[in-house]
Amino acid sequence: MTEKKHWLGRVYLVFAFALLYLPIFYLIFYSFSTGKSMSNFKGFTFSHYQTLFSDSRLIVIVLDTLIVAVLSSLVATIIGTMGALGIYRVQNKHWRNLILSLNNILMVSPDVIIGASFLILFTALGVTLGFGSVLVSHIAFSIPIVVLLVLPRLREMDATMIDAARDLGANGWQILSQVILPFILPSVFSGYFMAFTYSLDDFAVTFFVTGNGFATLSVEIYSRARQGINLEINALSALMFIFSIVLIVGYYFINHYTQSRRNKRQRGGAYLK
Repeated sequence: MTEKKHWLGRVYLVFAFALLYLPIFYLIFYSFSTGKSMSNFKGFTFSHYQTLFSDSRLIVIVLDTLIVAVLSSLVATIIGTMGALGIYRVQNKHWRNLILSLNNILMVSPDVIIGASFLILFTALGVTLGFGSVLVSHIAFSIPIVVLLVLPRLREMDATMIDAARDLGANGWQILSQVILPFILPSVFSGYFMAFTYSLDDFAVTFFVTGNGFATLSVEIYSRARQGINLEINALSALMFIFSIVLIVGYYFINHYTQSRRNKRQRGGAYLK
């Protein structure tokens, strides 16, 4: 019975990965086709990639998307980490649960509702839609992600570490910079990369708040796809997929490095004892 469950689990895993990755590989495969559609593969070529790199407008959009993703995830990580520290320090259980519930509501709310809300807000305030409106919106919906990733790490922290630091004469800043932040650093990195990913591929919220000639990659791909199939989009998708893989590998090595440093410190502390 156990072997049968393992076999079914493997089949389900293969099916799930195939369902996720086959469409991506299908797009990448036809990005090298000499044809104009994805109906049949006519021959191997890099012409679509050459067209992509010669499209100055699309290059600007890619750069704008990356700038928004980097800035929004950086600001959201700082605010979200501070928010997680604030929630962690709340002693009243009811207030803490209320704040967490408000944070979680933003996570489960439909992107269309969030986008429409920001559009109404910016219109009421007379804010011009463009880079600034997109950046603020991305920061706003990325903060709850960082909070949810950093807060569990804070709960894992042994409170005696902070008490020991106070007994040794450390002030508040020293406790934060030398005890708390090194402990939660892996979760902070996780929050940053997750916020970066959410910002990079967001469409629904961005579609509502973009304007004044400014566009992100997801909105531009949607606009071009409505005009018809263009294998230049396939080439762009292939490059973005490779970029995502590089991000994942980079995150793995950063996480592995911080984990090994923490283990060395723990072994050094145990040795001194």
